[in-house]
Amino acid sequence: MLASRYPLSLGRENIGLSPGESTLATRLKQAGYRTAAFTAGNPYLSDRFGYHTGFDHFEDFSQSLKSTGSAAPPVAGKITFFNRRIAKACHKLPPLGAAYDEAYFRYTSWKVLNSHSIDELRPYSSADKVVNSASSWLEQGRDSPFFLWLHFMDAHAPYLPAREALNQMGTPFDGRRIRYLNLWWNRHDLKASSFSAHVGDVMYLYDAGIRWVDSQIQRLTNQLRALQLWDNCVLALTADHGEEFLDHGGRFHKTSSLAQELIHVPLLIREPGMSSQAANTPFSLLNLAPTLLDSLEVGAPNSFRGKSYWSEKTERDSIAISECVANCNNPYLKGKRVGPRLLALRLRQHKLVFDFESSTDRLFDLERDPRELHPLPRDHSKPIRCRLLEAARKHLAEAANSNADLKIAACVRGLPLQTSRQLEVPEACPSPALIEVPV
Repeated sequence: MLASRYPLSLGRENIGLSPGESTLATRLKQAGYRTAAFTAGNPYLSDRFGYHTGFDHFEDFSQSLKSTGSAAPPVAGKITFFNRRIAKACHKLPPLGAAYDEAYFRYTSWKVLNSHSIDELRPYSSADKVVNSASSWLEQGRDSPFFLWLHFMDAHAPYLPAREALNQMGTPFDGRRIRYLNLWWNRHDLKASSFSAHVGDVMYLYDAGIRWVDSQIQRLTNQLRALQLWDNCVLALTADHGEEFLDHGGRFHKTSSLAQELIHVPLLIREPGMSSQAANTPFSLLNLAPTLLDSLEVGAPNSFRGKSYWSEKTERDSIAISECVANCNNPYLKGKRVGPRLLALRLRQHKLVFDFESSTDRLFDLERDPRELHPLPRDHSKPIRCRLLEAARKHLAEAANSNADLKIAACVRGLPLQTSRQLEVPEACPSPALIEVPV
C-alpha cells in the first residue's frame, strides 16, 4: 500500500519496508510535505519493520499499551506442566479430550470473566486516542502541506469495542458478555458448526468497532474543517484485510484463504471538486499510492509498480492480484518454500485462486457465485482461465527477477533480529495477528 509493490516481492522471509525503499511518505516529504503516522500499536507496523520511513513524526503507541494482548483466554500465568500432562492423556481418547477441553474452557471463563475490564484487555490503542494525537499534530503547522497516515485496530480481534461504540449501536452488551464471546470465539477445540450459535453476537462486536472508527474519522474531518484545511484535502479510507465469520467455515483472517470476505475491502477516495461516483471494477491497493500522488500532482517514484486510477493509460478491466503465505517458516530446502502460498487474480466477474501446495487452480464466477462455493468446471471459460494463468506466470517471473538491492537491504536489516531473542512476538500482539505477517 505505501510502497506500491506486492508483499512477496522481497521474498517471504523479509517483513515490512526495506531500508532506502521509496514510499508514499518519502515521496511527499521530498515534495515539501510535513509527514506523520499514528498507528494503534500493531507491532508489524512499527519502526522495527521500517514503517517509520519518510515520516517526520511516527507514533505507534506501543509503549503505552498495558494489555497482555492475547485473544486467547487470558489465564493468570502459563498452564502448568501437570495440567499439560492431563490434557495430553485425555486427548488420547477423543470423547475424554472433548470433555477436558470443555471443562478447561469453563474453568478459564469463571477465572477471568470478573478479573479484567474491557479497557485492560484491549491490546491496541482505541481510535479516539489515535485521532487525539493526530489532531494535536495537525494544529502545529497549518500553513504547510501535510501527509497524515492513521492506522486503526478497533475492528481487529479481540473484539473489545469502546463503551461509547456499544452505546452508539443501541443495545450494548455488558463486560462479562463481551469477555465471554471473545474467549468462546477463540476456542480451537470446536468444529466450525459449533460457532454458529453466537456468530451474530460476535459480528455485533465487530460492527461496533467499525462504528467507533467511523465516528472518530468524522471527528477528524470536523477538525480539518475547523482548521480550514478540509476544502483542499484529499482523503483516502481503506483496509488491509477483511474478516471471516464462518463464511467458509473459518474465523478471523486466516492466511490459508483468499476469499472475497478477506480481500474485498472498502475504498473511499475524496478529492476536492470531484462529484460522487461508485466504481464496480477491481482496484488493487497496489494502485493507491500512485493514485494519491496523481491527485496531489506529485510524480510517482520509478519503483512503484501500480498505476494511478485517474490515468488514461490505466485499464479499467485490469487484473487485481493478491498474495498470501500460510506461515512464516523458512524450510532449508528452497523448493519447499513456495508450498503454503496462495495467489488470487481478479477480474470484474471472474476470480482465479492458485494453490502452490497442490498446484491446483480454481476459477469462480463472482456474479453468479458471490460466496465462492462452486468453482467452475475445468472446461468452462477457458479463455478467461488462460488469461489469468498467463498473468500469474508473468507476475511470478517479474517477482523473481526484481528488487535485488531491496531484498539484500531487507535481509541485512533483519540479521540482528534473527540472532536476537527479541524476535519473539511482542506482548502487545494478540495471537490472531500472527497470521497477518505480510511476508
